[in-house]
Amino acid sequence: MPSTRSSKRKQENDVSQTAKRRKPEPAVLKDDQDEMSIDGDQSPKALNGAESDSEEEVQISGKIAAVAETREWQATIERVVSTAVSIHFCQTCSFDTDPAMSSEATGFVVDAEKGYIMTNRHVVGAGPFWGYCIFDNHEECDVFPVYRDPVHDFGILRFDPKAIKYMKLNALTLRPDLAKVGSEIRVVGNDAGEKLSILSGVISRLDRNAPEYGEGYSDFNTQYIQASAAASGGSSGSPVVDIDGYAVALQAGGRADGAATDYFLPLDRPLRALKCIQEGKPVARGTIQTQWLIKPFDECRRLGLSTEWEAAMRKEFPKETGLLVAELILPEGPGHNKIEEGDVLIKVNGNLLTKFTLLDAILDDGVGQKVQLLVQRGGNDVEVEIDVGNLHDITPDRFVSVAGGSFHDLSYQQARLYGVACKGVYVCEASGSFRFEGAEAGWIIDSVDNKPTPNLDTFVEVMQSVPDRTRVIVSYKHLRDLHTQHTSVVLVDRHWSKKIRLAVRNDETGLWDFSDLGSPLPTPAPVARSANFISLEGTQYPQAAEIIRSFVRVTVSLPVKLDGFPRTRKNGHGLVIDAEKGLVIVSRATLPYDLCDVSVHVAESIIVDAKVIFLHPLQNYAIIKYDASLVKAPIKSARLGTETIKQGSSTIFFGFNQNMRPVIAKTSVTDITTVGIPASATTPRYRAINLDAVTVDTSLAAQCGTGVLLTEDGTVQALWLTYLGERNSHNNKDVEYHLGLATPMLLPVLGQIQEGVMPQLRILNVETSTTTMSQARIMGLSDTWIQRVETEDPERHQLFIVRKVDSGHHDGLKEADIILTINDKLATRVSDLDLMYSHASLDVVVLRKREEVRIAIATVPTNELETDRCVIFCGAVLQPPHHAVRQQISKLHSGVYISGRLRGSPAYMYGLAPTNFITHVNAVPTPDLTSFVTEVNKIPDNTYFRLKVKTFDNVPWVATLKKNEHYFPTIEFEKRKDMSSMGGEEGWRRVTYDEDGMGKKHEGAEPFEGEVVDQGIGVEDVERA
Repeated sequence: MPSTRSSKRKQENDVSQTAKRRKPEPAVLKDDQDEMSIDGDQSPKALNGAESDSEEEVQISGKIAAVAETREWQATIERVVSTAVSIHFCQTCSFDTDPAMSSEATGFVVDAEKGYIMTNRHVVGAGPFWGYCIFDNHEECDVFPVYRDPVHDFGILRFDPKAIKYMKLNALTLRPDLAKVGSEIRVVGNDAGEKLSILSGVISRLDRNAPEYGEGYSDFNTQYIQASAAASGGSSGSPVVDIDGYAVALQAGGRADGAATDYFLPLDRPLRALKCIQEGKPVARGTIQTQWLIKPFDECRRLGLSTEWEAAMRKEFPKETGLLVAELILPEGPGHNKIEEGDVLIKVNGNLLTKFTLLDAILDDGVGQKVQLLVQRGGNDVEVEIDVGNLHDITPDRFVSVAGGSFHDLSYQQARLYGVACKGVYVCEASGSFRFEGAEAGWIIDSVDNKPTPNLDTFVEVMQSVPDRTRVIVSYKHLRDLHTQHTSVVLVDRHWSKKIRLAVRNDETGLWDFSDLGSPLPTPAPVARSANFISLEGTQYPQAAEIIRSFVRVTVSLPVKLDGFPRTRKNGHGLVIDAEKGLVIVSRATLPYDLCDVSVHVAESIIVDAKVIFLHPLQNYAIIKYDASLVKAPIKSARLGTETIKQGSSTIFFGFNQNMRPVIAKTSVTDITTVGIPASATTPRYRAINLDAVTVDTSLAAQCGTGVLLTEDGTVQALWLTYLGERNSHNNKDVEYHLGLATPMLLPVLGQIQEGVMPQLRILNVETSTTTMSQARIMGLSDTWIQRVETEDPERHQLFIVRKVDSGHHDGLKEADIILTINDKLATRVSDLDLMYSHASLDVVVLRKREEVRIAIATVPTNELETDRCVIFCGAVLQPPHHAVRQQISKLHSGVYISGRLRGSPAYMYGLAPTNFITHVNAVPTPDLTSFVTEVNKIPDNTYFRLKVKTFDNVPWVATLKKNEHYFPTIEFEKRKDMSSMGGEEGWRRVTYDEDGMGKKHEGAEPFEGEVVDQGIGVEDVERA
């Protein structure tokens, strides 16, 4: 049944639960590894997690209720409390079974002189860790991992005892021998990091199998202690003490269904590991890659345990009720073909045993040697000799980042979980070029570029031989389904993340050391290729069907999530508007901004790179350009109509359905109306406004996100585009609208671009909607104006009303103004607003508060609206407020807008939320990114600083963060001023700073995994804990 862990993730609410994980799991550990999703300016909120166990529901606990105590217990607790610490930590990147996350948990001092703290392994984690601890008197100091057990749920942290100046340090003595059935115990742990709490209980079992925690980390090959307690989120790593103040167990898990049952790890192996570390010796750990379970005698009899051996075992161990039974033997491991599932363990090296403690001791002392096992198999004695392997050798302590993804050798934990051989290259962060469809984790790379990659070293050698921007074949499998071989064509990105970077665990410093493994090979020169388009046989409109020669498929890869856009990859179709120049028009729902890589697929045969040359600020389209000399195919420039399509007219719909297949049908125009794409309430992002949209009477319209409306002779009357809308609050899915955009609205811009002139558009800084004559009359519009509208536009009896004015522009048009004329021309259609594109000022007559007012309104240049810079600092993705923010907010608080944040970063840990604004650094105003970077570069690494922050809804607050340049160096992406019309890598540069974060900036090379950015907008952008 479900179990949960007791570590507690960063949260705002007081949630009674054992382990706060992002997604429900069969079982969870008891640190604060809770799930966090951020909406708008809110702080992380915890969600329950659950994990499955074969016997009962288990959860990891943290919140501990206070209980009335006797004098003896009060004296004991006073001593214990001084040893307990609250641990605040981040696992900085996904590694092995652990996702990147921020959390809180508990630990306790076990060596006051050397500064050692005992806690859980799922707190220390398998990968990079940084954190600090807070003592009972609220003194704080940094902690560094010294040891994390490969299997059992304990780890040891180190702190500097000299940093604690205002209290005497005490240490708890570990006494695993004092854990007995019926013993009264107390669990001393932190409650959400805010206070210390005490929970009482009584030990009821000493022989429970380790609880299973779903697909994450799980302990095994040890028995757990069961007690009647009810710990909850935040208590992972809490000491379990007896009345004499000895630590008899380590808090780890508990029931997830609310029952007052908890599970503790015995301290036999933690005590041994502690002694080794205190003596400066390595902690030897042996394995035969076999999982054992404690099973009662009645079940052992069914498996073939003989009467003679049962009698002998009961005589030798009169208090025991079961034996160890082989549950899983890993293929190709030491026990493979020697032990079988269901074997009942009788002897090891001639010693009868019933417990894991003796088995662990023999294996740990026998690394590199042989061990003799006697098992009962179907009633027969079977003796085997097995080589004892080194458990540390199959526990990864390094990983490689390349092309946006991260990789390490498959761990024993993962191999045991899925029952596979402990070998292969595991994708611990499936992002960048290695973002595979389907699951986000669990992939094993079999080959790259048709070269086998059996281990990490070979994988690195293969990747070093792959040039930048090269497409290679990658074969891979998922651990859940090794029967299915997946094959993908991968575009290897070695320009946004130039280096192959190796990270190696350093147990002396507690950090992971990074080194570069060489620069990328240059991109091969592109080669011209030929292809032909498919033909649509049997269509009734052959001339219209020829439009297929004007369509190309466009794929977009975004290295950083900006502007609130929810994806890092998009795929769609574009219309070729000039085949000679290689100009293609595509929806901004596919290409939202120009910090990206763009590829054009011609006839699904030729792939060429393209660059962004224009982004329309309002009408939802972008124009890209590819090198036409590389394409030898009969591409045809689309013939765009100059006449506006009419409501009720017949037209031919040509589009690409969800399977990317072309479809064609005769239909009619049902409506041409001014529409407003709803704004995303949680995170502002680009949306089309102030446009007339075409709708048609065919079911294909809803199925196709890209296409055209055209006449029978092939003249394009309208583009059929996808418009990104709001995010559905019920299912966290993005709403997309499919609408037509009449071609006459495109012609002025397209004409300039075809002539080699970059359009310098200007716009009104407002969002409008339409109003009826009845509403306008109520607002004070005279009959004379109404008659003029009816006369000059008999098809549209409407006017435009100002719905929203962009922030910072309240000296012109105002909300609720009805626009009557622009430069003396009546404005009843969106096309009447097009005057704004080419005029610095407009003469506008509006109806305002029942009065007609003539005002001169300055238009706004659009070249300042697109994002041209972003800074990643302490894991926060910062950028100037983009256009959608200005549209939705009444006042900009600063020019430093938090667009997203990296999981496991200081920004995540300390609660910097997307859509917040940073106004000051250490009380110094930071009105823009330049001043912000100047101030934060004055801050030494690993020191605290203050940020003044304002939420989107004008609520001020102060955040304190600790700078961490080791794991989260400051990175900038800047658009090159001399190439501002170009997107892609050649139009941007990436800069970093010296290692201390305080030096001169330069072209940077540190890997950056843009796909792990949390924008606070839904479950697809958060990690599971």
